[in-house]
Amino acid sequence: MRLSALRRQCRELIADIEVPRPFDLATFCSYVAARRGRPLHLHALDNRVVGSVCGLWLATDRADHVFHAAGTGPLHRQHIVLHEIGHMLCDHVSPGVAEDRALALLLPDVDPATITRVLGRSSYSAPQERTAEMVATIINERAGNTVLGPGDGTTAGNLHDALADPYGSNRLGD
Repeated sequence: MRLSALRRQCRELIADIEVPRPFDLATFCSYVAARRGRPLHLHALDNRVVGSVCGLWLATDRADHVFHAAGTGPLHRQHIVLHEIGHMLCDHVSPGVAEDRALALLLPDVDPATITRVLGRSSYSAPQERTAEMVATIINERAGNTVLGPGDGTTAGNLHDALADPYGSNRLGD
């Protein structure tokens, strides 16, 4: 899918999502939780447990849990959380629910039988990952939290395009 088509699709998908200005991540998370009718919990992710994953969405039958890399800066943390919320808003599913030692370490008080979804970033080129990344980018834009703008012909805009589409698939067609 072309980058412009992905951006258009994601804008339509989240057109009715309220983004607070000035942006406050806790307020936005509360809004998403109320919209989904279930609690949303944020957790720092211990990379000693799960390796190089910087973000992860875990849904149980009662709540959503978003894990973000511990020790990252506030803007990066915010983008990681928004990326995982992008998965929620898109209702993405993983190929299978992982039931391993890492989940037991992340949420020791949660019965593995209640876990319904686990999504961790595996590749930026995977369609679900590109969509979640675009949703996070659009939310940040609507919040006024961007430095770079897409496709504006400036060096910063070209850098944005290269980072948003590192494999050049926006030039490969739909």
